[in-house]
Amino acid sequence: MTPFEIGLIALAAMFLSVLAGLFVPIALMLCSFLGVWAIKGTPLLASKLMALAANDAISSYFFGVVPLFVLMGFIVAEAGLGRDAFDVANAMFRRLRGGLGVGTVGANAIFAAITGISIASAAVFTKIAVPQMIRHGYAPRFAVGVVAGSSVLGMMIPPSLLLILYGILTEQSIGDLFIAGIGPGLLLAVFFAGGIILMAIFTPGFVGRPEGAPAALPPRALLAKGLPIATLIALVLGGIYGGIFTPVEAGAVGSIGALLIGLALRRLTWAGLWRVLVETGLVTATVCFLIIAAQMYSRMLALSGVPAGLGAWAAGADLGFWGLMILYVLIVIALGMILDSSSIMLILVPLMLPVVVPMGVDLVWFGIVTVLAVEIGLLTPPFGISVYVIKATLDDPAITLADIFKGAAPFALIMLAVLALVIVFPMIAIGLVPGR
Repeated sequence: MTPFEIGLIALAAMFLSVLAGLFVPIALMLCSFLGVWAIKGTPLLASKLMALAANDAISSYFFGVVPLFVLMGFIVAEAGLGRDAFDVANAMFRRLRGGLGVGTVGANAIFAAITGISIASAAVFTKIAVPQMIRHGYAPRFAVGVVAGSSVLGMMIPPSLLLILYGILTEQSIGDLFIAGIGPGLLLAVFFAGGIILMAIFTPGFVGRPEGAPAALPPRALLAKGLPIATLIALVLGGIYGGIFTPVEAGAVGSIGALLIGLALRRLTWAGLWRVLVETGLVTATVCFLIIAAQMYSRMLALSGVPAGLGAWAAGADLGFWGLMILYVLIVIALGMILDSSSIMLILVPLMLPVVVPMGVDLVWFGIVTVLAVEIGLLTPPFGISVYVIKATLDDPAITLADIFKGAAPFALIMLAVLALVIVFPMIAIGLVPGR
């Protein structure tokens, strides 16, 4: 049996294991080890190669960006800055049709710029925005759909945990990826807001019958709520884009800044800080495990020659750039229906890199396309992890999973439209990146 055939068998076994319910990193590690063993003929050499891959995966200085930004995100959530962002956004958009929905999108965009975790956004705004929207006359299905849709901004607007993961997997500049995420992230937020206004005008039955605009915040209260958020965003993103901090240093500075803001506002308790540290450790350990598994998987694929074979097949099939991108996006979206975001990236990115690099594809742009396509999977059944987070956080039997999926469907379609624009007009993503 040739290494190529072994690689294909290992790939098929990995997919079957995941579909059977095996934890994705375990499936990746197990199939990688067995694949290298079959290729090299000795378990000792296979174990040494896998150990070397594990060491290389997390020994990089840039891996430090993961726990630091996760820590900052959890401190921000614990300090209640999500509620402040919601109040500020509502004050800005209160007079628009569907103003509370637009405010929720704006609050999610603000929150995304200081957290980078979609699941955190979904959990926070389910508690804050959904009760407010229902109380003001919005349909429950629309309220949860707005939160589900806008929560994906956390993985596009920098800092983004998925962009960090992609940068580590592909050895691309995380700073460049952050800059590239600004245009598509803001475009997505604008399209979401425009979609909500149009739905409020043309499909009032879906949106509900909202009451008048909420009461305006006094200027002093608006400043008190908005200034800490603006300060933290300026500190982190301004430091990165201004060349003052590396992304790792910005994560550390942002964590300290978030901690000081939380303490100054007297919203952090010892119990809250302990909860933040435990959750940060759990998420970091999970991401670390995923990255180790992905590195092992990449080494096995390289040894088998499967990516090179796929590249040769793509060249011989004469798919061309557009054919390849359409096929890739369709596969990513299809996998999004059954797998979580990180797992899709871990499986597909190492497989696709040797195919797209010879074609001269800009890997920063490719990362933005990948993250956008992956994030559509957060809203699609049957997996749709953001939908499940909202359902678990809401704890309201009157709102079913089907209601949340139906409410999120228009936002998934809007994401498809933005994805198409980014593919057709790459400058939306890479226009701001220096040297691109």
